Amino acid sequence: MGVGRALMLALAFLAVATLPTAFALIFCYDEIVDRVVCGWSEWRDRRREKRTIARLDRAIEADALTRDIDLSEFDSVDRRPLEQLAADLRRLGGQRIGGGGRSMVWHSALLQAYDDRLRLACRALGIAEHLAELEGVDQEIERVRVEGVLQAAGLALPAARAGLRQRHR
Repeated sequence: MGVGRALMLALAFLAVATLPTAFALIFCYDEIVDRVVCGWSEWRDRRREKRTIARLDRAIEADALTRDIDLSEFDSVDRRPLEQLAADLRRLGGQRIGGGGRSMVWHSALLQAYDDRLRLACRALGIAEHLAELEGVDQEIERVRVEGVLQAAGLALPAARAGLRQRHR
């Protein structure tokens, strides 16, 4: 009888020790089930997204498209962020449009800085430009074309906005 009593006593202690856990499971059953179901649903959605992305990669042959791109060029220290280039272009473009009454030296330096930022933005977006090769009216036409292409690419420039006319002085 000593072994039976010891076993009964051990089971009684085990029941008392697990009683709070049993109450917690009973009272929080809906929360536990909800967490398990949500976790399973999120896992299933992530798996489905990965399969969809893999199918899209195979369909458009993403590896073949990106094979020739040198990603180290994007990590270079001297490369300026596109947001900063866009801010510079807006600032310089605004000064270029509203810069009447300034000297010709100031105006030519401003145009040079503006063209430099246009070239950098085109290089960052992979757009072909010929600003350095042209002069005079041809360069002005190329500048307008590049502004339009950058506008179409998503950069809002003051000179490229619709309805905004330059004043010639």
